[in-house]
Amino acid sequence: MPAKIHFIPEWAELDLVLLTWPNDDMDWAYMLPEVERCYTDLARTLLDWVDVLILARDPERVRELVAPEGRPHQLFLMEAENNDTWCRDYAPLSLYVEDEEGKRHPRILDFTFNGWGMKFAANKDNLISRALYLARVFRPEVGYSNALSVTFEGGGIETDGEGTLMTTESVLYEPNRNSGLDEAVLRDYLMSLLGGERLIALENGELEGDDTDGHIDTLARFLSPTQIAYVGCSDGHDSHYHALRRMREELEALRTPAGQPYELVELPLPPAIYDEEGQRLPATYANFLFAGKALLVPTYGEATDEPALEALRRALPEHTIVGVNCRALIYQHGSLHCATMQFPKGFINKNKWSEN
Repeated sequence: MPAKIHFIPEWAELDLVLLTWPNDDMDWAYMLPEVERCYTDLARTLLDWVDVLILARDPERVRELVAPEGRPHQLFLMEAENNDTWCRDYAPLSLYVEDEEGKRHPRILDFTFNGWGMKFAANKDNLISRALYLARVFRPEVGYSNALSVTFEGGGIETDGEGTLMTTESVLYEPNRNSGLDEAVLRDYLMSLLGGERLIALENGELEGDDTDGHIDTLARFLSPTQIAYVGCSDGHDSHYHALRRMREELEALRTPAGQPYELVELPLPPAIYDEEGQRLPATYANFLFAGKALLVPTYGEATDEPALEALRRALPEHTIVGVNCRALIYQHGSLHCATMQFPKGFINKNKWSEN
């Protein structure tokens, strides 16, 4: 009997959340002070709820900026070189592998990351998962699975923790990621790697300015095995209106494994925000992060912030909903979830830092 794989849902109890700190060798260089303020605020907010590990070129400088003293959780730092800060897409995914006796063994899964279909340099970022493993960041009992024959990103996949995976066709079948692989073979292989019993691949939904070709974490997210939060658009004059309406209709037609419709939680689309060249930026409230008993939600200084937070308060009354201003992040086409990666309880070797 083959081992059963469980892709761990994001609301599971956590060891810590990973961040990668911006520096002046990245595309952030032109607005580094502003984005460092955003990352500082994000790191401090996370430390109210969960331990944090930051990868940085200059870790001690980052410690001085974050000033973690007096916060209820621990800050860990590791020196690293990166192409960019979007660790959601190059850090490993967390799994349990269940043996014949029903015992669960933790494992990380390392995909190839190629800069979202070879749009950007990714040579340093693609090494991070292996570097974390070799640096003993993970506990000795955590296994390492190499899935480098497949190009994929963490922001491109959602799980309900019970065998249902959700992605988008625009990412799954994008030719610069897995060119030459038969679509059915790719779907089956992805499900086998992640222990999926079914894979939902949305055909509709997109945001202008999104470099990822339509990551699911910008569009529709599991809040629980029976709830999906999604981006809606009520303005018929907005360029997103028709695609997001079709996406909503897809979601309305979905059924849980038990045959019931999902409880859908609509999040408003923020009003158009443009960069200095007039390009619309991909602001979305769906790019939230579970952090212990909190749900951290990106905000943008817009009138839609509070309605989005309130919709999530109603959907998750047992969580504290915390807004984090992420307007700076969208200038490099990402947001809060893109900038983070969570690791479940029992994965991280926190003794590593006391040994050094």
